[in-house]
Amino acid sequence: MKKIQNLLWLLVVAITVTSCNPDEGGSSSGPDDNTFTQNFGATANRDFIGQVVDADNNPIQGVTIKIGSSTTQTDVNGVFILNNASVYQKFAYITAKKSGYIDGSRSLVPTSGKNNVKIMLIPFAAQATVQSGEESEVSIYSGTKVKFDGAFQDENGNDYSGAVQVALFHLTPSDTNISSLMPGMLYAQTENNQEAILETFGMINVELRGSGGQKLNIKSGHTAEITVRIDDSQLATAPSTIPLWHFDEAKGYWKQDGVATKIGNKYVGEVSHFSWWNCDAFAQMVRLTVTIVDSNGNEISNAGVGLIANGNTYPVMGYTNTEGQVSGLIPANQTLVLNVYASYYTCDADNIIYTTTIGPFSSDTVLPNIVVNLTSNTLSSTVQGNLLKCNGSNVTNGYVILNRYGNYSVSPVTNGAFSFSELYCPDDTEFTLKGVDLENFQQTDSISYNFVVPITNVGNLQACNSIDEFISYQIDNDPTVFLVDNINATTQSNYFSINAYNAVQGGLAVFGSTITPGTYDTSVIQIEGSPVGFIGASTTNTVQFHLNQFGAVGEYIDMTFSGTYQGPNNETHTITGVVHVIRDN
Repeated sequence: MKKIQNLLWLLVVAITVTSCNPDEGGSSSGPDDNTFTQNFGATANRDFIGQVVDADNNPIQGVTIKIGSSTTQTDVNGVFILNNASVYQKFAYITAKKSGYIDGSRSLVPTSGKNNVKIMLIPFAAQATVQSGEESEVSIYSGTKVKFDGAFQDENGNDYSGAVQVALFHLTPSDTNISSLMPGMLYAQTENNQEAILETFGMINVELRGSGGQKLNIKSGHTAEITVRIDDSQLATAPSTIPLWHFDEAKGYWKQDGVATKIGNKYVGEVSHFSWWNCDAFAQMVRLTVTIVDSNGNEISNAGVGLIANGNTYPVMGYTNTEGQVSGLIPANQTLVLNVYASYYTCDADNIIYTTTIGPFSSDTVLPNIVVNLTSNTLSSTVQGNLLKCNGSNVTNGYVILNRYGNYSVSPVTNGAFSFSELYCPDDTEFTLKGVDLENFQQTDSISYNFVVPITNVGNLQACNSIDEFISYQIDNDPTVFLVDNINATTQSNYFSINAYNAVQGGLAVFGSTITPGTYDTSVIQIEGSPVGFIGASTTNTVQFHLNQFGAVGEYIDMTFSGTYQGPNNETHTITGVVHVIRDN
C-alpha cells in the first residue's frame, strides 16, 4: 500500500458542527496574524496539480494561479501544475483570478506528494446598478439582500461618485458544489486568536464595480446591512445569534468579525467591507485522514466521502484522490457519521455504498483503511496506461484527464505512467481520456473507453496535437507502433474494416461483423498485419476488443484491444492497442 501522500479535489474537508458560545475558551489577547500563523508550522516546498472550472464544470483557460510567490496560468483544459511552491507545512493557500469572474481560492493542508486541487469560479454578473450618495437595497430570489448607505470608495481609499454595479451571490450549505465554490476552506481565526472549524449557515459574496470596471468597497467608517436566508433544513437548529466571519483574501482563512441576529428565517447583521461573509457556528478542531480501498486492498479514487455531525441534513463532501485518500479538518470530541458514495453516480439506493460512525477524536487522527465491499450494482476498475511524446519517448512533465459527464479526474504522469481507480455502475461504463505533454505543448484527442473489471488497460497514448486519428499497438515489451498515415475506415451493413499502412512500420487491419459498442472476442473482431500476423477465431488467443464508440460518417470510431496470442512458432505474445480513427463511409 502507498503512503498517505496527497489530497483530492476537496483536499480539506470542513465538517458541520453544532453552534458554540463565541466567548468560550482561548485567551483574550485578540486576533494577531503573526502569532496565528505559528499554527501552520515551518515553511516547506510542495507540489500542486489542479483544475479550474466554471459552475457547469467546463474548464477555464488563462486563469492566473498563485501559490506563495509562485505563479502560473491554466491551460486549455483548465489545468495547472506548480512544483516546489513555498507554503507552510500545515497550510497552503491557492488563488485563482481571471477577468470576468469573482476571484476564487482554495486552502488546504498540503502533503509531500502531488496535492490535487479543484476550484470553481463564479462569473461576475451584476444583479443591479445603484448610485453613490443614495440609500439602496439589492436582493435576489432567496430573500438574501444587502442595504447600502450610498458611501463608496475605490481600492486606493478614494471616494467614488457615480454608478455602482452590484453582484450578489448566495452560497447555501445544501449546494452540492459548496466545497469547490467557497473561498479557502471552513477554517478560521476567532476573535480570541484561536483556530476554529466552522459550520456555515450560509455565506454571501458581494462584488462592487465602478463605471470603469474598477473594484469598489464600502467607504471606510461606514457599514452595510446584510440579510442571509437560512436553509429550511437548518432553521430549527439555527441559534438566535451567530458569529459573522469575513474571508481574508490575503491570508486565506476566515476571521471572526461581528454578530448576526436571527429574524424569522434570516440572519441580519452589519458589515464594514465586502468580500465573502459567512454566518457560522464554530468549534475546536482536529485533522482527520481517511483512505478508501476495495476488498482486494486497491485504493478507490473519486469516491465521495461525506461526514455528518449532530443530525445535520447535509454531509460535507470530499472526493478521494488517486491514492484513495481525503484529508481535512473536523470538529474535535464529536461523533460523526461517515458515508462513502459511489463517485458521482447513483448505483445503489441513496448512492451510499458504505456507512459507519466514527469519533469522537481529541487529536489528529489517521483512520485505518476503510474497506468497501462492492456489490453487483457498483463496480471498481483501475484505469492504467502510458503517455508518450510525439517522438515516442515517455512524457515526463504532463498529465491525463479522465472525464465522466463533465466530472474530471486528473492524474499526473510519472515517466509516462498514469493510473486512476474508479467506481462505476455496470450499465454506465463510458469515459474519455485526454493526455497532455506540457513540455512540448501537445496533447491527445479526447478518446472514448469503457471500464473493464478489474483493470482497464488503455495501452499507450501519444500526445501529438497535429494528429487527429491513429492506430497504436504494442507487442510484448517492444516499442509501441503508431500508425498515423493512410488510414481508411469503411462500413457495409453491420461490417466494418479499418486499415492503416506505413511504408516503414508496415500495416494493420482491424475488421469485424458488428458496429454496436460492446466487448467482443475474435469470433466477432479480428486483427491482421505485419508483424502481428493473424489473430482470429482460428488462432489460440485471449484477445478481447472493447468497441467503445462507433460514430457516424466523419465521427470517431474508438476501440481498445488487449490479451495474448500464439505466434507462428507456438510462442505466446501479449498485445495491447488503441484504435482512434475517423469513419470514412
